Amino acid sequence: MKKKYAVLGAGMQGTAAAYDLARFADPGKIVLADARIEQASNSAARVNGLVGSQVCEPHALNALDPDQLCELLSQTDVVLSCVPYWMHPRIAAVAIRTKTGMVDLGGNTTVTWETLGLDDAARSAGVTLIPDTGLAPGLVNSVGMFVVESFDDPESVQLYCGVLPQNPQPPFGYKLTFNVEGLVTEYDHQAVALRDGNIVMLDTLDELETVHIDGLGEMEAFTTSGGTSTAPYTLQGKVQSYSYKTLRFPGHCDKMRVFKQSGLWSTEPVDVKGQPVRPVDVFCKVFGDKLAQIQDLDQCIVRGVGIGQSGGKRVRRQADLHVKQDEKTGFTAMEQTTGFSIAIHAMAIANGMVRPGAVRYEEALSGRYYLDEMAKRGIHVVVTES
Repeated sequence: MKKKYAVLGAGMQGTAAAYDLARFADPGKIVLADARIEQASNSAARVNGLVGSQVCEPHALNALDPDQLCELLSQTDVVLSCVPYWMHPRIAAVAIRTKTGMVDLGGNTTVTWETLGLDDAARSAGVTLIPDTGLAPGLVNSVGMFVVESFDDPESVQLYCGVLPQNPQPPFGYKLTFNVEGLVTEYDHQAVALRDGNIVMLDTLDELETVHIDGLGEMEAFTTSGGTSTAPYTLQGKVQSYSYKTLRFPGHCDKMRVFKQSGLWSTEPVDVKGQPVRPVDVFCKVFGDKLAQIQDLDQCIVRGVGIGQSGGKRVRRQADLHVKQDEKTGFTAMEQTTGFSIAIHAMAIANGMVRPGAVRYEEALSGRYYLDEMAKRGIHVVVTES
């Protein structure tokens, strides 16, 4: 019997995920649900137009209303949560009640641990939950696992990822392709890494280095939070080091440090002409609106660099992905690497490939399998060795 999918959130990533399901899942039905029925209708129409089928149906939904959500999920095999990260555990609890598989886009490792804490309940219900199935966390960790799997005895993995404009403009050389609050979280919170076999917390906007990317030249990379998610804990005892950095055009990091060090990302209210104002709210409004005005195609660069023993010798192995906006479908590089990623994991659950329970991303699918699936979508990894 063909499977039924529900995508919660008809924005950029949810629409791309629905499109990927329509192309590759052979679904019985895809419900694209959103609090705004107009948004859901427009996105469903876009998907149906691209695939030449009426497989995608719009649906008005308040995802925080357990009764509404239960009614939808009771008719659904797998739900894809493309809503704000803090909602994922609430949706997961309902998915367990309705015995519906679930994947989400993650966004906050503390919240991910909350979802993973539902493991016993999910196992008892025979339900599979996989959090963090987006880009970073998500795809980057599949690249990381691919690198780990390629060694007889892996030692270390360093991951890099950046979603960038194809034609960068000053002063920031950046195009915002997701929520600005999420960007601040990445830049301001601490990063989790595995170093010399130990779990460590790293300051963000730190450990600045130069990285050469073919076709782009010299780029900069620096520590940001969230990209590794649970992988350092999973890989502890298996590799000595595992960490993540964000890629940007040169000069971006120093500019962001100014905002951080000046207190503009503080969540503590300050008095402004007699009114309490959170500096971060002002920053997100002004900075976010400014970046939203930038009109440019985007591109996504992902790199995984591993060192380990292979065939009796110590080697350095590098895996690279470079994805550009699809001008034919209109899907951005961010949408492809995020929306397609969550859809791949949803299909794996529907096909019975992942055990019941709340499963850490890096333990759900092998890196090789995931990259083979991305190759079917025209996104290929290039591997070099030295």
